Amino acid sequence: MSNHSTQSWGFRPKVIATDLDGTIVSSYDRISDRTIAAFTKARDLGVEIFFVTGRPPRWMPEIKAAFGFGHAICANGALHYDLLDGNVIEEWLIPISNQVEAVTKLRQAVPSISFATEYRDEFHHENAYIPRWDVGVDHHPVEAIEAKLTEPAFKLLARCSHHELTSDELLAIAKKEIGHLVTITHSNAGESLLEISAIDVSKGKTLARLTERMGFTSADVVTFGDNPNDFSMLEWADRSWAMSDGHPDGPKHAKFVAAAHHQDGVAIVIEQLLELPTY
Repeated sequence: MSNHSTQSWGFRPKVIATDLDGTIVSSYDRISDRTIAAFTKARDLGVEIFFVTGRPPRWMPEIKAAFGFGHAICANGALHYDLLDGNVIEEWLIPISNQVEAVTKLRQAVPSISFATEYRDEFHHENAYIPRWDVGVDHHPVEAIEAKLTEPAFKLLARCSHHELTSDELLAIAKKEIGHLVTITHSNAGESLLEISAIDVSKGKTLARLTERMGFTSADVVTFGDNPNDFSMLEWADRSWAMSDGHPDGPKHAKFVAAAHHQDGVAIVIEQLLELPTY
């Protein structure tokens, strides 16, 4: 579904940037053949492809296997990642002092909250933090995350493991308490989980930086996303699509709405975009 005809879409984009989970990757980790075909055709026509995700690099091999091409921005904009070679090209990290102060202030505001941190290829969490996707990765959890805040990190995670607050409720509290220290967002309204990056780091900021280096502007780029961590890039691009089954605030930040991710909403839009004139 799109809430506008293609007549308002202008010309074929030069860059397509998409979120992964909940946008082109289903909840059961499947990427449809139609989606792969649409992105492959775009690549073959000379369109630059960016996969822009909250995922850490260790979760990217399936994306490389599915597509075999494309640029990658990981950890909500904190990492410029070489998808094919598996190397971090650039990183924008949270200083240790900001991590410590953010944890202290957020713990005071939400006493039941617990934390994890990610740097390099490591993931560390507190005993009270119950991982959903990294079960078994951290073999030595700690009582207090401060013991692991020993170097700049690309992401802090803050969770109410018993869902005392929703992600949106947590986000509102965190922005008030630590918004001057770090960038806070979330990618799953039902998880009671915050994702925390360095100040002024976001998907939109990093995408703008990297595409500008390539000679593109926001008019050349289309973006797709479903959750608050995508809102910055939905706002930045001249043409952007929120997923119809994503966060209810998505359409406030995007220019258009795509069909649900399990209905190949992104692929449907890309197929239409590639029919547009090139100039």
